Amino acid sequence: MEMTVKAEVRESVGKNAARRLRREGKLPAILYGSKTKNISLVLSKQDMFSILKSGRGENTIFKVAFDSKKKNVMIKDYQLDVITDELLHVDLIEIAMTESIEVTVQIVLTGEAVGVKSEGGFVDFVNREAQVRCLPRDIPDQIEVDISGLHLNQSLKLGDIQPPENVEFITDPKTVIAHIILPEEEEIEVEEEIEEELIAEGEEPEVIGEERGEAGEEKEEKKEEEEKKE
Repeated sequence: MEMTVKAEVRESVGKNAARRLRREGKLPAILYGSKTKNISLVLSKQDMFSILKSGRGENTIFKVAFDSKKKNVMIKDYQLDVITDELLHVDLIEIAMTESIEVTVQIVLTGEAVGVKSEGGFVDFVNREAQVRCLPRDIPDQIEVDISGLHLNQSLKLGDIQPPENVEFITDPKTVIAHIILPEEEEIEVEEEIEEELIAEGEEPEVIGEERGEAGEEKEEKKEEEEKKE
């Protein structure tokens, strides 16, 4: 269902005017148009908050109505109060429904990897979003990726994923989305086993602490020599 947000053209601009609007429960905004001049608007704070919290979030396309006009827009950027998380300002961008745009879409992992289920590993979810190019009507809500076939020490790159229909990935295809690795505790155990093998073979593993100790002894010797000279 297409959403329409009512707005008013903002005559007064500047910090003082913006503060006054916020005290009244309204939200200052700017509409950026590719072929028209920028327009300062007043919006409902609740309307924008609802859009940001929706499934598509910033990728939601909606209509903004003002002065007997209706324009297709998206949220380009927004500002929150760092302490209260109150919505302070919104930048909107006009969208041409027949022209491709670039947006960032969330990646969601599905399935249980073999490396987790049977081989004792866990999923390291490295990159949780990808940049795509498509027509506004084809923007996916999210990109689902099945990782059930991944074994221990295997990784999944963006280039391994089939993009949704009519959607093109812009992010580097070599970007790692997820890989299956050993839990940290097991990695520590492997390191300890290697050290034990080295000791059994008569090779002492390098100990950083000893190096620091030797450096400390050298400092003490120099200090004693200086005291003798005095």
